[in-house]
Amino acid sequence: MKWILIISIIIIAWCVVDFHLGKRLHRKKLRKREYPLRNGELTFITTGKDLFNMFFSDIQHAASTIHILFFIVKNDKISMEFMTLLQKKAKEGVQVRLLLDWAGSRFHVSRKTLQQLKAAGVEIEFSHQPSFPFYFFSLQQRNHRKITVIDGKIGYTGGYNIGKEYINLDPVLSPWRDYHLRITGESVGDLQQEFLIDWERIHHIDGKIHSISPSPSLTAHHVQHRFFPSEGQYLEEEFGDLIDGAKQSIEIGTPYFVPTKILFEKLLAAVRRGIAVTILIPNKSDHSLVKEASFRYLRPLLREGATVYQYMNGFFHAKVMIIDRNMCDIGTANFDRRSIALNHEVNCFIYDQAFTDQVASVFQKDILHSELLTLRDLQQTTWITKIKELTAWMIQDYL
Repeated sequence: MKWILIISIIIIAWCVVDFHLGKRLHRKKLRKREYPLRNGELTFITTGKDLFNMFFSDIQHAASTIHILFFIVKNDKISMEFMTLLQKKAKEGVQVRLLLDWAGSRFHVSRKTLQQLKAAGVEIEFSHQPSFPFYFFSLQQRNHRKITVIDGKIGYTGGYNIGKEYINLDPVLSPWRDYHLRITGESVGDLQQEFLIDWERIHHIDGKIHSISPSPSLTAHHVQHRFFPSEGQYLEEEFGDLIDGAKQSIEIGTPYFVPTKILFEKLLAAVRRGIAVTILIPNKSDHSLVKEASFRYLRPLLREGATVYQYMNGFFHAKVMIIDRNMCDIGTANFDRRSIALNHEVNCFIYDQAFTDQVASVFQKDILHSELLTLRDLQQTTWITKIKELTAWMIQDYL
């Protein structure tokens, strides 16, 4: 028993040192990437059925290149349909590159499926495989981006992955509520650039394969927006600037609300200066402890006058922020420490009144399917919930 305790202490100490040293070195190497304001046509998608009808149709009509990055692809019917379609396009001579996150997808995609994809000509790789010398830190990093670029002209990004739960076939989490974007116009080249940066890292190539990517369509459309990629740094600053700049309202929708200390304090300050802060989170949870992890942040916000809703009509997975009802953010990043301080993410900041009105309208409809969470609700928790909350607080950076 004594030796088990000693070994456990050594392992925990090693993990802590590994994580913090790895994170520090990672941040030293990071360089902030920013893209300018672009014009484009954005389609706002909120159901899996609508998304995959469009998504699969665009892939079917691809003529030259298909570049896809997902955090999760499952081993189920819709995932196999997706993989079969990619094989078909590769056999037609289309360049198909599929990049999946190692932690999110590697243990879902079978060896047989990998062999079939490669035999058909699909180039498939896994991002963020754990590696030494900072094994525990690299194990915690995720490529949480969802990026698709087809023929350099059509782009997709947002909250959806590939799996049966996203088309309402999970008996526990259905119906699944999420926000996604289909993009045409100038910014598709920015998404293409982000995909290629991640792809090149796998192949240890520095800028040598960009030339084989088709030039994106530069046809100007009316919606102004910009993409912001993050890799465990800089997103906190971007979110903080949005919160500080709010003059009337801040509306946040997220499946996991575990803010960093800085963002939490900025939200408290916003409520105190009279900004109407509304937070929408799911009542159901798809991961253990993440719901309880939010309680220690929601209590102070509720005391100061923030409004919190729990989505009751299935599972709410959308990642959205609406500032003063005149701009919004839709992306892959949750409002939690993992997305902000660890993951690779990509967010779309949209500066268009009509589009923001559309997003705000959908957000309000989702609130109609929600119940108000009160301070009293969080003060009258069971002892089991209290234990979960304490455990969640201890490991909140890794949830």
